[in-house]
Amino acid sequence: MSPKLQEELLEQLSRLPEEEQKRVLAFVKGLAPATGGMSGKDLLKFSGAIGQADLQAMTKAIEEGCERINRSEW
Repeated sequence: MSPKLQEELLEQLSRLPEEEQKRVLAFVKGLAPATGGMSGKDLLKFSGAIGQADLQAMTKAIEEGCERINRSEW
């Protein structure tokens, strides 16, 4: 980050109340890509850990309950 940009950001942040500064921080953290995690190779050991019946139940629950708009909630 350029020093000028950093200076301007700090100047603007210093004008905000602490709660707003915390909101800005949370927003910026959300913009940053996630780091760490496991490689796909490391995750292979979990392959098959969930039984077929459980997978089918999960699939059914997702199909029945997800991506539906309940207009009475709006």
